[in-house]
Amino acid sequence: MEAQNETTFYQDSFVKVTQSRYITQSKTYAMRNISSVHVFEIEKSRVAPILMMLIGIPFLFAGNVFWIGLILIGLGILIVFNIKNEYTVRISTNAGEADSTISKDKEYIQKIVNALNDAMIHRG
Repeated sequence: MEAQNETTFYQDSFVKVTQSRYITQSKTYAMRNISSVHVFEIEKSRVAPILMMLIGIPFLFAGNVFWIGLILIGLGILIVFNIKNEYTVRISTNAGEADSTISKDKEYIQKIVNALNDAMIHRG
């Protein structure tokens, strides 16, 4: 059962940050064990769609199968522009660094990081 005087700094359906705990979908961290927290960007590789485009170029000059080149280049371009990097709440504890919550929405991750910082300041 939760303590009556526990201050909640952030809460949604997946995450809760209080003065003593950081609760995610899969793990609970004690705030006293968290030494630092920041937003970390996970860059997604764009190698596969670029290779698709490069493989498609020779097909453009291969006579009757030029449409295969158009499809490969078109799909490659579509994939490159739809790949989005992910962001994570990276926390440092006495056990090392861990990525706790991952999302493509940087503002969402920043809200959690801000709440964790507020909770760390509150605990002293």
